[in-house]
Amino acid sequence: MVSDIKADLTYPESDGKPMSDNTKQFEWIVLIKKNLDLLFQNYPNIFVAGDLLWYPVEGKANIRVAPDAMVVFGRPKGDPFGVKGAARGAYVQHREGNIPPQVVFEILSPSNTQKEMDQKLLFYDRYGVEEYYLYDPDTNRLRGWLRTDISLEEIDDFPNYVSPRLGIWFDVTVNPMQIYRPNGEKFLSYDELDRELQQVRQQAEQAQQQAEQAQQQAEQAQQQAEQAQQQAEQAQQQAEQAQQQAEQAQQQAEQAQQQAEQAQQRANQLAERLRQMGVDPDQL
Repeated sequence: MVSDIKADLTYPESDGKPMSDNTKQFEWIVLIKKNLDLLFQNYPNIFVAGDLLWYPVEGKANIRVAPDAMVVFGRPKGDPFGVKGAARGAYVQHREGNIPPQVVFEILSPSNTQKEMDQKLLFYDRYGVEEYYLYDPDTNRLRGWLRTDISLEEIDDFPNYVSPRLGIWFDVTVNPMQIYRPNGEKFLSYDELDRELQQVRQQAEQAQQQAEQAQQQAEQAQQQAEQAQQQAEQAQQQAEQAQQQAEQAQQQAEQAQQQAEQAQQRANQLAERLRQMGVDPDQL
């Protein structure tokens, strides 16, 4: 079945035109496409593509356009036929549940003519696009069109505008324009993502070092506490020994006092006997 899909030349996968005319346009296409990939990475039925030919009419291979970036809600990210290993070479609408891309982006390049861009606007309007954004990186001008009940109508209040489908918003007061996710995070380029990754890694390493230092300090504090406990136990033992020695000395003092009193009683008794015998003990 994969070979059958690849052999189908009714809807060519290339129109022979380059993806971009210069590096600035290319970088903007990649920035928008890859950030939309990240935004919807956990949504299996939201398909994001860049520079992919879209055929809106069955059997009309000459009716086609390749938006710089497009988003299709309600279509799977992988192969629409469920064939393992296959991939879309083009977005053939009648094979995709007849669902047109709801959001498209175009990045203007110096070679684009006004007639060409007017024709693209008419194409997107005719074939059901709900949101169309056109950005000129050279002049930093953003234009957009939003589908009403009848047709695509130009957006005239970008400072307060949020994409109904994507939830993103555009800051056109800075140059170059900045695009923000619904959570307020900015669309980042590869360079910015790399710098942020390096910062996160450095912060993680610093946090790891701080954790290790804290662990060492905790171990040292534990050792000091154990040493203090040992010293306290030794001091307690010394205090108990001193208490025992004091009690022994007190006992010895009481024994000596008793012995002294006993000796004094014997001396008194002897003196009394001497007096009875007519001898003055004080004269002895």
